[in-house]
Amino acid sequence: MPSPSRSLFPSSHAKAPERHLIAHSDGGARGNPGPAGYGVVIQDEKGRKVAALSQYLGHQTNNFAEYQGLIAALEYALEHGHKALKVISDSELLVRQIKGIYKVKNSTLQELHGRAKELIAQLEWFSIDHALREHNREADDLANQAMDKGTGRVVAGDSPARSVAGPQEFEGVVQGGMIKLLNGQLPEGTRVQLRIKK
Repeated sequence: MPSPSRSLFPSSHAKAPERHLIAHSDGGARGNPGPAGYGVVIQDEKGRKVAALSQYLGHQTNNFAEYQGLIAALEYALEHGHKALKVISDSELLVRQIKGIYKVKNSTLQELHGRAKELIAQLEWFSIDHALREHNREADDLANQAMDKGTGRVVAGDSPARSVAGPQEFEGVVQGGMIKLLNGQLPEGTRVQLRIKK
């Protein structure tokens, strides 16, 4: 007996069309529920990055954030005129619910699931697969950066490539829980160490 979602995207098991997007999607919530955010890395069919999406979602659950990441990927594809999308998520629950293997019992997730299905129906080809978090690292980093920004934490990159070469000093003040630099700018994801001046 076919799963309920087969009619939703009947071509999902067919070979990907020549032109398609690949979205690595991740969402998370610290404390679950807690401060939540998603991150999505969009690539073309050759693996070239075309977009990076992230958003802080307030106090939500992991599953809510995972669905918002999927919806953001779908909306991006449709808004930019793409009709074929492959999604890679590290949420096994999300993947199985979208494929129709698991039922969606939570009322909030039912709404998000319905929205995702509406968007998927507008595509000509759609595929979704599960991947372990280590294969979704960049999307995971984006989700964490969104949570950091939303909670007023200083965003600290975990890659030396993102840090500014050599030690440099900057003056700054704390405003609304965020540090505002007074003399210069730092690239997104720069690793910083703070020394409080009296």
